[in-house]
Amino acid sequence: MSLRKFISNKTMAALAVLVTVFANTSAFAQEAAAGAATAAPKPIDMFPIYKSVAFYAMLFLLLCLFIAIVGKAIRVYELTREAQDKPDSINWNTVNGIIFVLFLIAGLAGVYFEYTVHGNMILPDAASEHGKKIDSMFNITLILTTIVFIGTHITLFLFSFYYRNSGKRKAYYYPHNNALERIWTIVPALVLTVLVLMGFLTWRSIFYKVDDPNNKPLSIEITSQQFLWTIRYPGADGVVGLKNYKLITGTNGLGMDFKDKNNLDDQNADEMVIPVNKPVRLILTSKDVVHSFYMPHFRVQLNTVPGMTSYFEFTPTITTADMQTKVNDPAFKFLFYCSKICGSGHYNMQKVVRVVSQAEYDAWIVKQPKFINNDLRKQFNLPIVPEPAAGAAPASAPADSTATPAKDSSAVAMNKPALKK
Repeated sequence: MSLRKFISNKTMAALAVLVTVFANTSAFAQEAAAGAATAAPKPIDMFPIYKSVAFYAMLFLLLCLFIAIVGKAIRVYELTREAQDKPDSINWNTVNGIIFVLFLIAGLAGVYFEYTVHGNMILPDAASEHGKKIDSMFNITLILTTIVFIGTHITLFLFSFYYRNSGKRKAYYYPHNNALERIWTIVPALVLTVLVLMGFLTWRSIFYKVDDPNNKPLSIEITSQQFLWTIRYPGADGVVGLKNYKLITGTNGLGMDFKDKNNLDDQNADEMVIPVNKPVRLILTSKDVVHSFYMPHFRVQLNTVPGMTSYFEFTPTITTADMQTKVNDPAFKFLFYCSKICGSGHYNMQKVVRVVSQAEYDAWIVKQPKFINNDLRKQFNLPIVPEPAAGAAPASAPADSTATPAKDSSAVAMNKPALKK
């Protein structure tokens, strides 16, 4: 049954009236009962009502009833004028044409609103080298599609208004034009080909880089699981050690194979800290389901897939402190997220990313703990290392009893961005 027949059906209209009357009667009865129960008036909480399906079903029926009443009234008015041999008072072709023009104006106003209001809510300039290329592609695509959108809609709506039926012209029979079909086939094909080639070349420039021997990338392994990230730095050797899922235990959550000497100095971190203008090579893995590693400000996004290792290399170009100044927000932080809906705790899968100077990074990385401990050494038959006594000063700390290792110069240097807040 069409909507027009539905709202014109007398049975449905009567049913809507009965439901409305019943609902109002029930509401009055409940209010009277509440008033009789207590003398003091109580505020009515409408929130549960707004959440109910019956409330919106009632609104829909009332809207249908209103449209039916207005339609019947207009129809009665037209039949009355027809019975009196009077000309039609409403030219529906003109009404529809005016409605088209109003929709055109509203649509153009919506485009302006999106650019001026929501346009200010988009991400700031990319904080990575390849991000500039991605932003350039995005801007070119947005400009082209906006021009096409505005041009086609102005033509469509004004055409509908200007050539509305007035009874004074006959529609021109124009079934086919080879020249027009070539134009609207070839031009979009060329534009889309250019956009696809730009995307392909940009993709190749990101994933197929020539390593600079004088500026080798910093490797960082990111392992995803429901619902957290584990960050592993390669240690002094610069090489991330091997893993094997069969070695995963309560004490060896990543399944690191400590028979591989590259694992012995690998470090754990609660945040990702990377030096500015230094290539970073991300090694992405997953322990359970497919997640999506997403760093919006660096224009980095790649899935982490169980049983497969993915790689992404980028170079940060803006420090956290500089971005705080750029966006005028002292509390600004770079973050990375999971952009897949991977379960109930998905919202909590995020880590802080700090972009700092090389000196600040060097001071920070030496303080990060190693993954290996004596329990793992026993498991892999490695020499046990004596644990430092509680309260003992680090070997590099001065013997002076007034020394405060937690406040050494490197820690102060590492916290400089925070002090600028």
